[in-house]
Amino acid sequence: MYTINDLYDLEHTLAADYLKGFTYPWEALKGIKDMIIALGATLGDEYEEREPQVWVHKTAKVFPSAYLGAPCIIGPNTEVRHGAFVRGSALVGADCVVGNSVELKNVILFDHVQVPHYNYVGDSILGYYSHMGAGSITSNVKSDKKLVIVHNGTEQIETGIKKFGAMLGDHVEVGCNSVCNPGTVIGRYSNVYPTSCVRGVVPENSIFKNSGEIIHKEDR
Repeated sequence: MYTINDLYDLEHTLAADYLKGFTYPWEALKGIKDMIIALGATLGDEYEEREPQVWVHKTAKVFPSAYLGAPCIIGPNTEVRHGAFVRGSALVGADCVVGNSVELKNVILFDHVQVPHYNYVGDSILGYYSHMGAGSITSNVKSDKKLVIVHNGTEQIETGIKKFGAMLGDHVEVGCNSVCNPGTVIGRYSNVYPTSCVRGVVPENSIFKNSGEIIHKEDR
């Protein structure tokens, strides 16, 4: 329930060929920067290289106060709104919203992703049509600075990496002011209640409640 094929429809990202080289999505985090640099060099005339290694589609709208750090790719019809801070190593797909005061760092955003208000997204992959409510963030480093482990019930999956935010599957909804702790994996079509503190694996088509209770949608 936490492989790339379980979580994502690769038809909706320019990173498809890159992601096909891995089994688990967190394995792709270390190479995002190099992947964007290589991919950017292959983009056609529909993209403008506004600064070295900053490629923006001609139909994208980047507000004057937004910052785009290299390397990054901003896809077709995407809006990068006032005060957004793209620190770098960010692949943002088509029809996305990167909103006011949002910070992105070492991420892949599939098409139609919305991070519209006061979100921090670092060392994470957000699937097709996923949405993070206002103020929700991905926490990408453990407080003890140890390597991140993905917890799935009694199963513990060692990732071997220190910085790992969240893997959101396609059509995931994260409620306002929620925190996705390091190593969070949320399956497709699942919802997270507002103000939740999420960790571990949330199965697809589930609802994560504030207390950490998870229910299958058909069981409501």
